[in-house]
Amino acid sequence: MARSYLRNSAFLFEFRVLKWFCSIQGCTTHVTWSRRRPEGEAFVWATTTNECLAGIGSGRLQGYNSVVLIFLQTAELEMQPLTTHRRNFLSGSVSTAVAAGLVKGGFFSSVNASDTKKLGVALVGLGSLSTEQIAPALRNSKNCQLAAIVTGNRTKGQMWANQYGIARRSIYDYESFDKIVNDDSVDIVYIALPNSMHREYTIRAAQAGKHVLCETPMATTSRDCRDMIAECKKADRFLAIGNREQFSSNHLKMMELASTEQFGSIERIEAEFGYKIDNSTQWRLRKSVSGGGALMELGVRALQACRRLAGEEPVHFVAQETKTDANKFSEVDESITWCMQFASGTLAYCSTSFNFDGLNRLAAYGKDGFMRLDPAFGCSGTRIETSRGALDLPQLDPFAAQLDSFAECIREWKPPKVSGEQGLRDALAIEAIYRSIETGASVALESA
Repeated sequence: MARSYLRNSAFLFEFRVLKWFCSIQGCTTHVTWSRRRPEGEAFVWATTTNECLAGIGSGRLQGYNSVVLIFLQTAELEMQPLTTHRRNFLSGSVSTAVAAGLVKGGFFSSVNASDTKKLGVALVGLGSLSTEQIAPALRNSKNCQLAAIVTGNRTKGQMWANQYGIARRSIYDYESFDKIVNDDSVDIVYIALPNSMHREYTIRAAQAGKHVLCETPMATTSRDCRDMIAECKKADRFLAIGNREQFSSNHLKMMELASTEQFGSIERIEAEFGYKIDNSTQWRLRKSVSGGGALMELGVRALQACRRLAGEEPVHFVAQETKTDANKFSEVDESITWCMQFASGTLAYCSTSFNFDGLNRLAAYGKDGFMRLDPAFGCSGTRIETSRGALDLPQLDPFAAQLDSFAECIREWKPPKVSGEQGLRDALAIEAIYRSIETGASVALESA
């Protein structure tokens, strides 16, 4: 068995691989990751050759077009054999450099030209949200583009492909979804599926080496949220949760006014979001698919808005459910009102419903005035009114802003603005509200 030895010097070993599919024999040591670059080069620091080779075989470099493995060792280095499959190394080079040269060279320099390329998004689920909001936002995005679709309807898939110029090979169904691991055009998987499917497709996407943007609610249980977070961390992929209000100019302005106490410290918040569901057969009324009713689908946005304005997590919940149609809402909640108390003393009064139109408001009251959004949770048309007058802000596309922000996080390798941990906190609050309804008592929020 051929082996190469290099002694008593600091070296930079560089192996460029068109694709990472490599299996390593006898390499179990994990490496320490120093910098990642989507659509470019992944950089790995290690102290031995074994660690470098184990890094390739671990699968953590999935999704990179090339890989640069870097290790420094002043003692003897032994090059271990490796076996490739599916694709062989197309080229390999070994170059030397002193340690000081690593800093002076390109290793710590700014991202390369490939980082200006738009990141490809695979859209999973082609329902009304994808059709009316996400796909148009991808056309407006500065940093992302629609690269693939996942649908169970072949006819719909072909229509989308024709409309958005998607290659036939990048049209997937739910059974063939895992083949996306081989699709280099896809960097991000955007999950816009019924709630019960979020966990499965988040984990499958992460295991395929893709970053994940999952719509709210993150999952139907806090346990599923924890699983999703753990699997994305294991795969070394980012997980972001869709929360368009955190990218809305009006919601951001309200957060700024609250945090800077422009109307004094916030003492009371009111939030309500709901609409009437006429179709009794839709998936949102099936608990096995939705995980819950109005609270899970709509109330979660009111919940999120209150936490943002308060600038802290609630500590106690008191909730009540009402039903006017026990047949239609036999599996899920129809209407829920609840009160949240924050550690600072701020109180939030919230409501959500699947039986009333027109519930779409957010208001905050301080000692020196008030501010409100009405409507508050639509994709457009929001406008701030305050005790000092109205504020007219530009109406930006929150979906495009959300996508652009996530792409920047991936390029710069920093946590997303709305992380999986925030989605977990949503789930814990929802579970506390349901427990309060069941027990008829005040319920404390469990720790994340």
